[in-house]
Amino acid sequence: MRESLIQTIREKRWIRYGSNDKDIEENGSSIMLIHKDDFLKDGQILAIFPHNRYSTTKLHRHDFIEIMYVCDGQITHYIGDKEIVMKKGDILLMNQWVKHSIKEAGPDDIGINFITLPEFWDIPSKMLRKKNVLADFLVNILRENHRTADYLFFRLEENRAIDNLVENMIETMLSKKEDVEILNQYSMGLVFLHLLDHVENLTTNSLKDAKDVMVQSILNYIDTHYRTANLTKIAGDFKQSVSVLSKMIKQRTGYTFQELLQQKRFEKASSWLIDTDLSIEEIVIAVGYENQSYFYRQFKERYGMTPREYRIKFQSEK
Repeated sequence: MRESLIQTIREKRWIRYGSNDKDIEENGSSIMLIHKDDFLKDGQILAIFPHNRYSTTKLHRHDFIEIMYVCDGQITHYIGDKEIVMKKGDILLMNQWVKHSIKEAGPDDIGINFITLPEFWDIPSKMLRKKNVLADFLVNILRENHRTADYLFFRLEENRAIDNLVENMIETMLSKKEDVEILNQYSMGLVFLHLLDHVENLTTNSLKDAKDVMVQSILNYIDTHYRTANLTKIAGDFKQSVSVLSKMIKQRTGYTFQELLQQKRFEKASSWLIDTDLSIEEIVIAVGYENQSYFYRQFKERYGMTPREYRIKFQSEK
């Protein structure tokens, strides 16, 4: 972030509108609830406020959705049993149900909190369009009955495109110009689109990390699109390179994408040989193969018999 903007953040007199913080009981323990009315005036759905550097922030949660962006230095959060050390350029998204505390930071550690209401995310969620880990996060924010603590942490190492977008958002809000909320909704949507290029640097509160989530999505895709599944298209949807996805799939499953696709195709073919009266030629086409000789050769190598022999053997045993 530009030094001039950091200096402006340091020098500005930041004022909270009230002191609505209160201790509440949740699941048998007492935590502090930080209230949106301390930051948002009537009608506002977005505000910014710097992190209080010089004292430890005790265990708390908010009644708003928070994004922290580290402008300079580092800031350490504790969420459950995890220590999250944020460095310059990193982004942490937390919904209303995340309980966390924050270590005391020093004079050179500058973090900006984006304080948002669920309706702020209408436009960014529409910009994401396809199903992915960020879209799922936003969909859950908009579900009134979703009360699971969700957070996403991106270690970005000063991504220039994202830094520029965040800086512009901060500057427009510091300028106090009217009608900037819609502009900033689109800017945040662009930030999220850029974040999709860095899912490999994502940590979530899930027992699975982001790579596991992505691989599971690919496996689900193969299950339903086995006839036409194509790794190049999937890579485009996930905004990842084919080589990165290939490596990730192999590491997480022990198989290549092509091996997983073949497993699914032959699983379907063998099932249809037993349970339907479709001709073998129709089944070959239905599971996505054009070369029947290749299918016959692979089938015999896999099952030790031809498709016809397989059908006769297992239909007779039904």
